[in-house]
Formats: sequence, structure tokens, C-alpha cells
Amino acid sequence: SVCCLSLPHVGCLGDTQFCFRFRRSPGRKVSLCCFLDQLDRDLPVYLKKDSAYYYGYVYFRQVRDKSLKRGYFQKSLVLISKLPYVHLFRTMLKQIAPEYFEKSEAFLEAVCSDIDRWPPPVPGKVLQLPIMGVIMKLRIPTYRDKPGTTPIVQNLHQADAQISMALPTVHEVDLFRCFCPVFFHIQMLWELVLLGEPLVVMAPSPAESSETVLALVSCISPLKYCSDFRPYFTIHDSEFKEYTTRTQAPPSVILGVTNPFFAKTLQHWPHIIRIGDIKLPGEVPKQVKVKKLKNLKTLDSKPGVYTSYKPYLNKDEEIVKQLQKGVQQKRPTEAQSVILRRYFLELTESFIIPLERYVASLMPLQKCISPWKSPPQLRQFSQDDFMKTLEKAGPQLTSGLKGDWIGLYRHFLKSPNFDGWFRSRQKEMTQKLEALHLEALCNENLVFWSQKHTEVETVDLVLKLKNKLLQADREHLPVKTDTLKKLQTHINDIILALPDDLQDILLKTGTT
Repeated sequence: SVCCLSLPHVGCLGDTQFCFRFRRSPGRKVSLCCFLDQLDRDLPVYLKKDSAYYYGYVYFRQVRDKSLKRGYFQKSLVLISKLPYVHLFRTMLKQIAPEYFEKSEAFLEAVCSDIDRWPPPVPGKVLQLPIMGVIMKLRIPTYRDKPGTTPIVQNLHQADAQISMALPTVHEVDLFRCFCPVFFHIQMLWELVLLGEPLVVMAPSPAESSETVLALVSCISPLKYCSDFRPYFTIHDSEFKEYTTRTQAPPSVILGVTNPFFAKTLQHWPHIIRIGDIKLPGEVPKQVKVKKLKNLKTLDSKPGVYTSYKPYLNKDEEIVKQLQKGVQQKRPTEAQSVILRRYFLELTESFIIPLERYVASLMPLQKCISPWKSPPQLRQFSQDDFMKTLEKAGPQLTSGLKGDWIGLYRHFLKSPNFDGWFRSRQKEMTQKLEALHLEALCNENLVFWSQKHTEVETVDLVLKLKNKLLQADREHLPVKTDTLKKLQTHINDIILALPDDLQDILLKTGTT
């Protein structure tokens, strides 16, 4: 898989960088996982690793060389990681790949030696990563960061010969450049991604297909896109049959393809984006209508969006005008991307805030938490109850966009993105209830309680409390360290009040 995904079959003369994503073989245990899980806690949800997938970051070179049998030098340097830090690994490969093609294996050993010295990828810290005489300085975001803000990392003033390079982001792609070929349809594409609809991006090269797929996935940030996505997908992929079968509806997945063969194989898919070469426009792009799918029969179909989807929300002309004005005024593409990213963020937040507010209301009141009973359960999510809240506390409070918001929510509630979002919120809230239950236990006089109960009941309590401590550690419950210390003190005090033989057993016992 890695081999087929790393060597593109389309004419990419010169140097090309792109990214792919592939399923991990089942049943493989990786020792790094538990370490990365701890760091995962502090990441924003859209940057958390997916244990079932790897990313491949590729630097591919193809140049004419008459001395070789095929007439071309073709080679790829591939970096494989669980981490979706596209910009970081792209920058790193740009630093090392050209030299690797000249110097070969010994150079790679020196690169690996540098990487071995990298500090752990701790979110929120400014990290300095040495790579072949250059120091990359960057900061991985945390879930506490305000969405849409990127803390600036200042350049280093190195006293020695090493050059420093401050990375503005570890994961973001150039949104405006990616959406430029279809920029009149950005709002409709946002809806399709939000709803987890099957999407195919047909592009002239892996660089354009992978950038566009990553841009689509990131456009619903800070929501996590919970379905599969393949920035670059080929007919050699192990999921090819599964994703191209006509016997069932296309799955919820975003595929980036370059092979013209896909125009035929995937023409039954409901939403297809065709893009030509991504160029930064010196002129305002022409208005392009959404095309009907039946027009996508030929390989030379024109760029555009082919779908019969009718958006739920009315079109926001303001963002289109703002971006067009930017093109006319030759506003830098970075600034255009910032405008576009803010637009998508505000749209997603307007959509998700009513859901956040309703789900928060499913949390039991703190007074319902008793130290002597199991923590109370969350109330069930009711679609009808949620819909009733939209009249007074719907997206109209934060967004001026009109349209069928109710229809959009109904469709979203059936999507994998809602399922993934709700499971994550459910887990957070259940852990919060467990943490509150622990605090309630700490505030009780447990030694006094044990003196009024039998030895059997006291031993049972000690074992339960020990299990609670283990659970807090294992599940990283949001509990203060002082609370855990206090609980440990309670356990020790209860044990010391028991007969000696029981003390010995309980001090040695971990859990049941």
C-alpha cells in the first residue's frame, strides 16, 4: 500500500509533495500508543490521533535521466506517522528530501539521529526540533486554546551557526488556495462535509487532491470529521473494492483521486468535485454553476462541483464579495485563508452551540450526587426536545444566515459526525460525574462511617475506594491532585483503624 501510494502514476515532473492516509493492520500493538494517549488528552478534538490509521507524508521527485532504463529518475521519501501534523512534516521533508536524493542512506541516518533528540510532542509547549542544521520552532495547539487563534511563535536568535525557522501552524493547509477553484460553492461544501456525505475530489495531481481533501476535512473545525477520508486514493488501495462497489450506497468518506479511471468508476457517487490546476488567481474567478452529475461522463469534464444536492441554508453572498475584493486588491493568500477559516469557524460554532447547550442540560444537578450511591446517569438525548430548544436558543442568536436550519439539524443527527461528537461529549460528562462523585466521597468523614459499620462493609469500602483511585488514573478523570491525595489519606486512616491481620492484607491488596 505504502509503495503504491507513494509513487504517483500521473505526470508529476519535478518535485511534488502530498499526503495520504491508510488503515493500520489489525492486531498490531504499538508501545508508543499509551504514551501518545496521555498527550492526546490535551489536544483539540480534531487533532487527536485515530488509532486505526496512519498518515504518509511524501516528497516525490521525477526528473528525466537518459542513463536510466526508463528514462526517468523516480524516487519518494515517505514519513509515516500517527500524527496529523501536515504542515510540520511537509516543512521537514522539504528540508531533508532534496539532500537525501543527492546523498542517499547515510544522510537519512543523520536525520533519524536528529529526530531521536526531539522532545515529546506536548500540546501547549513551544518545541524546538533540530533537523540537519535547522531548528524548527513550533507550538502544538491545546483544547484550551480559543478556536481560531494561533499563538505566535517567535523566531529564535541563535548564538551558534544553527538557523531557526518558526512554523505558524503544525497542521493547517492553505484554505483559500485549495478552495479557489470552487470558491462559489464553499458554503454548500461545508454542509456536505458537516453531514458526512460521500465526496470525491478529482484532481490533476496528488498534491492538489490531498490538499483539497485536507481543506474539506478542516472546514468544519472545531468539530472533528468522524468518517474516513483519503487525501490520495488509488486503485491499488485495499479499500478500492469496498469504496467503488455499486451494490450499495457509497460510504461516508472523502476520497482524493487523480486516475482518470475514477471518472468512470465513481460516476454513481452523489457529489463530485473536479478541480483543474490550483493556481493563485490574479483575477477574480468566474461564477460557476453547480453541474448535474449526468454531465460527468467524459474524462475531459470541466472543473466544478457535480451534484444534485440542494443546500439547506441560503447562500452567504458577503463572504464571496469579501474574498473577491481580496483578489482584486492582491491581498496575500495567507490573509485570504484567515478570512475563510474565520468564516467556517463562525458557521460551525453557530451550528454547534445550540447542541452544546442542550447536551449540557442532560447533566444531573450536583445535589443529585451522593457519596453513598453510584454516580447518577446522564439523561437521554431526545431529538424532539432538542428541536424545541431551537426556537428560542437556535443558531439565529449568532448567525444572520437564513434557511432551513431545522432540516440541517435533522440530517446532521443521523450523520457519523453527530455520533462521534455526541460520544465524545458523553464520555467527558460521564467522567465529570465520576470526578464529582470522588470529591463528594473526599468530603465525608469516612473513618467515622467505618467505625459504625461491620468489618466486612469496611473492607468492601476500602476496596471500592482503591478501585476509584485506579480508575481516576487510568481514565485521566478531571480530578484535582489534592482530592486524590485526600482520598488516599482516608483509605490509609480506615485501614489503620482495623485489626492488624486485616491491615496487612489490605495494605498489600491493589484492587479486586
